[in-house]
Amino acid sequence: MSRIILASNSPRRKEILENLGLQFHVVNSEINEILKENIHPYKLASNLALQKAENVASNNYADGLIVAADTIVIRDNVLGKPQNQQDAYEMLKKLSGNAHEVVTGVAIIDCKRNKKITDYEVTKVYFREISDEEIYKYIATGEPMDKAGAYGIQGKASLFIKKIDGDYFNVVGLPIYKLGKLMQEHFNYNLL
Repeated sequence: MSRIILASNSPRRKEILENLGLQFHVVNSEINEILKENIHPYKLASNLALQKAENVASNNYADGLIVAADTIVIRDNVLGKPQNQQDAYEMLKKLSGNAHEVVTGVAIIDCKRNKKITDYEVTKVYFREISDEEIYKYIATGEPMDKAGAYGIQGKASLFIKKIDGDYFNVVGLPIYKLGKLMQEHFNYNLL
């Protein structure tokens, strides 16, 4: 059986796979995540995930099954990771009292067979109204600074969320149901 290589430095993605009891290696992918305006956001997330997987695959993992993901938030336009605190404030203000989509692109590469699969998952997230004071307090925690849309559903920002429609793990950063389905259907690999 091929070994799983997680092409990510996200502690959240690592934790999701660890919670499944999987044996895997983590290799950070070195790509420049440029959010292109002229590509559909769902395709963008899938493309970025594939770029991450291909970057790691180029390191000659002969028997590796490389898994990569990229998460973006959409509210009128694509929201990536905030560049600074002001950027985080503007993103959270935009999400306040509104629904938005969280899209995670997933890419899997079987290095031995040179087989590549990409897909994506979409989850709708509903924020309650957030006061400026709450936004500033949240930003001061540092939590939003490395997350698409400037929030982490699994942390303090859970206080802002009224409900979600879809996969919770997708919002965290790795849609585990989708990943399991793709691994089983395309690579005959059961995550159990």
